Amino acid sequence: MKYSDLADKRVAELNVMLKEKKTELFGLRMKKQLSQLQNVSEIRMVRKDIARINTAINAVKKASSN
Repeated sequence: MKYSDLADKRVAELNVMLKEKKTELFGLRMKKQLSQLQNVSEIRMVRKDIARINTAINAVKKASSN
C-alpha cells in the first residue's frame, strides 16, 4: 500500500481500513506467539500500513480545518 493510494480517500474509509489493519496486526501477533507465523516481516509491513493510514487521516483533518 502506498500513501498516494490513501491520499484521495475520505476519513470514514480510512478509519475502516485502519480498523481492518489493526485486526490483522493482532492476528499476526497471535500467530507469532503460537509459532504459526512463517513470514515475520508481515508484522512490519502491517505496522507501516497503519502508520500510513494514520498519516493520511491527519492530513485530511488538517486540510479540512484550514
